[in-house]
Amino acid sequence: MTLSPGRRNLGDRAPLSSDEMRQGTAVLAPPSETRPRVNWRVFIISAVVIIAFSMWAIFAPANAESTLQQVVGWIGENLGWWYVLTITVVIGFVIWVAVSKEGKVRLGPDHSRPQYKLFTWVAMLFAAGVGIDMLFYSVTGPIQHYMTPPNATPESAAAAEEAVVWTMFHYGVGGWSVYSLLGMAMGYFAYRWGMPLSIRAAIYPLFGKRVKGAVGDTIDIFALIGTVFGVATSMGIGVVLLNIGFAWLFGLEEGLALQIALIIVAVVLTIAACTSGVDKGIRWISELNLWSAGAMIVYILVTGQTGYLLNALVANIGKFIATFPGRTLETMVYQDGGSAWMSGQTLFFWAFWLAWGPFVGLFLARISRGRTLREFVIAAITAPVLCDFLIVSIFGNSALFEVRENGNMEFAQLAMESPEHGWYALLEMFPGAAFLIGLGTLSGLLFYLTSANSGAMVMSNFSSSIADPSQDGPKWLRIFWAILTAVLTIAMLVAGGVTTMEYATLIFGLPVTIVAYLVMASFSKVLRMERAEREGRALRRRTVSASGGSVPEKTWRQRLANMRSYPSKNAVAQFVTRVAHPALEEVSREFAKQGYASELTATPGGETGVTGYTLVIDMAAQQNFHYEVEAVEAPVPMFGGRMSRETDVYYRLEVFTRTGSEGYDLMGLSKQQVINDVIDRFESHLSFLQHSNDVDAASVLTPPVTTGQHAAVAASTADADAPTIEREPGQAAD
Repeated sequence: MTLSPGRRNLGDRAPLSSDEMRQGTAVLAPPSETRPRVNWRVFIISAVVIIAFSMWAIFAPANAESTLQQVVGWIGENLGWWYVLTITVVIGFVIWVAVSKEGKVRLGPDHSRPQYKLFTWVAMLFAAGVGIDMLFYSVTGPIQHYMTPPNATPESAAAAEEAVVWTMFHYGVGGWSVYSLLGMAMGYFAYRWGMPLSIRAAIYPLFGKRVKGAVGDTIDIFALIGTVFGVATSMGIGVVLLNIGFAWLFGLEEGLALQIALIIVAVVLTIAACTSGVDKGIRWISELNLWSAGAMIVYILVTGQTGYLLNALVANIGKFIATFPGRTLETMVYQDGGSAWMSGQTLFFWAFWLAWGPFVGLFLARISRGRTLREFVIAAITAPVLCDFLIVSIFGNSALFEVRENGNMEFAQLAMESPEHGWYALLEMFPGAAFLIGLGTLSGLLFYLTSANSGAMVMSNFSSSIADPSQDGPKWLRIFWAILTAVLTIAMLVAGGVTTMEYATLIFGLPVTIVAYLVMASFSKVLRMERAEREGRALRRRTVSASGGSVPEKTWRQRLANMRSYPSKNAVAQFVTRVAHPALEEVSREFAKQGYASELTATPGGETGVTGYTLVIDMAAQQNFHYEVEAVEAPVPMFGGRMSRETDVYYRLEVFTRTGSEGYDLMGLSKQQVINDVIDRFESHLSFLQHSNDVDAASVLTPPVTTGQHAAVAASTADADAPTIEREPGQAAD
């Protein structure tokens, strides 16, 4: 929407009000940018860094491995607390958002609804956020914690009790909280404020238009490089694991050659799938992935030690819940070799989740439009986490049973020295091993493909400027990043395999911690704006709309007629032309006569095809008054006076504010009643501005105000004929 004449440019400062926040759309998604374009600075710098690292790892593998090991050792010794603190703060923040009143806010306007069904949505949540590495660590993790526990006697009952819980902890709430934070922040700013689906949009409230330049590019570069290394690590672990499965099934020779061949084949499949978009390849693979993983778990549960596994699962979950707070803040500072254990375990997983955070967060936001913040967070930290718990507990306890009850120490040693061989060795112990290994390899391949597909799409988005959240980066760019990620994967396999990948991930996950804090600060600032608007509008009449505004009064005949009226699209269009538009034009002219900067604009019909209208009254340094009428499609009810119907839908003409529909219908009103509704809502808006100034919510909603401004607002509320709000010299305006 065009800025009204009385609104001043923000310059480089951060936005302080909802109206100023709206200017972010023009800054980050200008109307001229109708198609995605490559952000060449982000693209070139990120590509150069990754290519240089890959060449170093390929041509000087020993030097690369030793250097990375030294850096990781220093980080574990000196910055382990930083990773632990960051994950703890992120967990607390997303839970606060979910349980607060702001949890009802939607990723989109108030009237928006989810695009995907619950099962499909959860399947894509799970498949995008969980890589094949979980299968890799589901056996070796518990065995390592049992044989060499960080704070218990090796091979003891206490060590067994903690073994699976540590792995569940590493694949639990912490990682999914990172995904939730970045996903809901990017989705919120994209779908509710009309900004691009990007991290730079999520920090716009802190930096203003500067996110369009070097600040935003730096954030995107960190996010992109972290994403590439996170996906490459998952791919590397995946091909190491799949290498064993394909060799077992088809009699191939294990080794680097087979791993490279699998990477090439997987990249070809990734390119084919990712270019088909979310609704085709990625969606289909996600659902198949969930079904195959479920089938594998059920098979092991039924053919294995059923009672033992179920008892252990319940005990593991109970132990996890009871020890979660202390485990989250554990740094192993009092344990001998604690920093080394943290570097190889907790810190690696925290860095891995952080590196994956922007990638998975953007993908989750991409598929979650219309969900509430509460629904998004609760689903993300429960449904996929429970799936993780099932996989880790079933595989981990099956491995522990073999070691503890059958005394198979050879298997334990194999699982620690060669995790990929240990995983398949466990599958060989079950009846119908060939079937189970085939199913496990298929499940692993789907895990791998889902992460690679999603990763290629998100990397393309991070290196592009995309105004429309429903669009993705160019297809050629997805292909480029899929190939470059494969090259990096091969480079790290040459340089030292999985260990080198873990080192690189821990290092490149460090800058993402800064991004996480910036996003939390930015997101909390805008949620305070939402709260201030809600509290201000609560000071209204008893007969209120969805957000607190008064509902236009109708005669009893109008009310009765509306009960039996289900207007068509044409009827609504005619009502807009004959009643609503003339009413808004008349009101706009009168506002202009009274000295207001009034603007009435037509808005495209969108899905309904019915032209809507938006009236904006510039309120100088305060939040502008916004009154919009739009046609909305609704299902015809099968109750009341209507006993049958010829069509399934009818159309309403609803009133919208900045944040969505007010929930009432203007159809059937007279021109005078529409005018009265505008004036009623304008009076309510003045009451809202009065409240905002009374509580001095400068950092929340409105710029700082002086005593003179308070008086001006009070005068405007008392005298609607002269509602001018004065500004002090130099006072920033919208």
